[in-house]
Order: sequence, then structure tokens, then C-alpha cells
Amino acid sequence: MNRAASAERRRDLAGGHPLAADPLEHLDAALAWLVRAQDATPDGGVARGYAVAWSEHFRRRGWQPSYPETTGYIIPTFFDAAAALDRPELAQRAVRMADWEIEVQLPSGAVQGGVIGEGPPSPAAFNTGQVIFGWLRAYRETGRDAYLDAARRAGDFLLRTQAPDGAFRKAASRFARDDCTTYNTRVAWALCQLGRDADEPRYTEAGARNVEFGISRQLENGWFRENCLSDPERPLLHTIAYATRGILEAGALMGNERWVEAARRTARALAARQRPDGGLAGRFADDWSERAEWDCLTGDVQVAIIWAKLAAMFGDRELGERAREICRFVMRSQNRSARDPGLRGGIKGSFPFDGEYGRYEVLNWATKFFIDALLLTLPVERFRRAASVSG
Repeated sequence: MNRAASAERRRDLAGGHPLAADPLEHLDAALAWLVRAQDATPDGGVARGYAVAWSEHFRRRGWQPSYPETTGYIIPTFFDAAAALDRPELAQRAVRMADWEIEVQLPSGAVQGGVIGEGPPSPAAFNTGQVIFGWLRAYRETGRDAYLDAARRAGDFLLRTQAPDGAFRKAASRFARDDCTTYNTRVAWALCQLGRDADEPRYTEAGARNVEFGISRQLENGWFRENCLSDPERPLLHTIAYATRGILEAGALMGNERWVEAARRTARALAARQRPDGGLAGRFADDWSERAEWDCLTGDVQVAIIWAKLAAMFGDRELGERAREICRFVMRSQNRSARDPGLRGGIKGSFPFDGEYGRYEVLNWATKFFIDALLLTLPVERFRRAASVSG
């Protein structure tokens, strides 16, 4: 660990950074970090992240290569921020991302796992679903058929890889287990959206089969089995949130109250585990006991989004306030004054910085979901218009 990483860890252990007087400063800093992450690559994609110290995965520090999966769902975030903040240049950046995603789409229609240049590209079902969100949003914003065509090719790949029980076990990322993919309900949500936008029921039917598979892995207390990249006995909050939001959004889109209630069950269970400081543990066992002494910050802000969505759907003031509390916790994790442009404004993998998830890294998807959460939880009168936060 170098001096910068050590200093950041010490700051985290002391409670984090001060909150800005205006929460929009946190939003602006996060957007600025994502802009730098895109500009740090030569291709229009967004850098996976920035390693402040030696990275276990890339074995070096600095900006990392473009990551197709997360660039895909950053596209809707940039369109949302462009509309909410009256910043059209962010929409232009989103179009660049969508065009680049077409350039790197595999002949099968799939999206590769991992980052660009990390060995021979291999198809990944989850990653493919996430880029569908970006192409569909670019299609709705621009009306260009190329984006819908790319999304259809991706959807066709997913249908070819889906098992009869609705699961996506084939084409799992090489960085994840292929027998623990309940979190692919987020792919199901993308397929349901594709079916609506393309007016092709086969996609929505495939999405529905996967949602049903995901719900079949849910315990009565809301916890999901087979739902982690590496350790299904104590899944990451990140993948718990993926599974929950996929079911919630697909249920809202398709008007399926049973699916919405399944997601609500998990959301309420998580609410009972929120700490007084606003955060949540990075891993949970099947009785919802904490299994990590660090926060997975990505999961924190993903849960904030889920709580905010449910608060709006059901008029649940308690969940709405819990969403704001968890956002304030993550705001305190954000370093807005660092000299290092790869640390300044972004959201770290873990809190404290040396936690298991994304150790000593600032991650583009953590920063993306943080922006989404702020767009949902800050008073809408602060913005040009309310953001939709899709994807």
C-alpha cells in the first residue's frame, strides 16, 4: 500500500470526508470522475476504474482499460444527468459510448466479459444484458435503428444461451461462477425492456422465465441462494442488490405485483440491517447476519436506489429516508479534494479502502450507481427535470 492509499484508509477509519454544504457538489464531483474515466481511454468506452495502489487484478496502479459491461449501463446515467442538469455534452458522451459498444460487439451478438485487451474476448451473458440497457436508451434518445438492431442481436444471443428453467448458466463471465447466477434477473429486466421497445414478446417471455427462476432461489426472509460471483454462502450486497432490482424493475415494467412484492421483501429485510451511520455490511449470510466488516459501496448505493424506487411506488417515507441516509454515508466516503484525479470524486470499491471488494480501487460502476442514487434522492426541484434513472 502506498502513501495515498494509506492516507485514504486512515481517513475512512476516522469516519470519512466532510459532507459538502450542497449535495450537488458530490454529484458534480462524481460526474467529473466518470468524464475523466472516459477520457482516460483511447476508444470511447469508460475505464473500468482507477487503482490508487497496486491492483490485485491488473497488478499496477492508474487508469484501467475500457469495460464494455459497465460502460453499457453508464449510458443511461449520462443521458439522465444530461437532462436533469441541462448538460448536453453528457448526452454526446453517451452516444460515443453506444457507438463504441457496437464496434466491440461480438459476431454472436454477445458482449465480452472483462475489459478490452484482457485476453481473447469471450461472451458473457450478464455483460450482454447490461449493454442492452445502453443501446435501448440510445435508441430512444436518438431514434437510430443501429442501436435497436444491436440490442436485438444481443437479445438473440441471450435467448440461445438460456436454459429451459430460465437460468443463464452458459456464457458466465470467466471471473464468476457459472452455478451461482441468480443476479441475472438484471438481465431479465433488460430482456423485458427489449421486448417492449422492439415489440417482440419472445424477449419478454425469456425475461419472465428468468425472473421466475430468480424468485425460486429466494428464501422466505428475502435472501437469495446461488447469488454471488465467488461465495454464495455469504453473497455480496452488490449481487443481492442486482437480483432485487432486476425483479423489482421487471415487475414494475410488466405490471406483475408478485414480482414487486418479492423484491420488496428483500428490500425490507435489508432495511432492518441498516446501521446507525447509514451503511450496510458488504456481505450477508442466509439469516441476514453480517459477514463483512467493510462496506461494498456499490451495493450501498444500489440499495439506496431500490429503497427510493419503492418509496415512490408505495409512499413509504421510511424507505425514502433510509435511501437518503445511505447516500449521505457514501457521500462521506467520497474524496472530493484529492490531488490524484483518479481518486478525486469517484466512489471506492470498499469502505474502508482496504476492504475485500475492489481493494484500493475507485470503480466506474460504484460511481455510476452513486450518481443514479443522488438523482433519485435529492429534491427534484434542484434539477432541470426529474431523471428516470433507467439501467
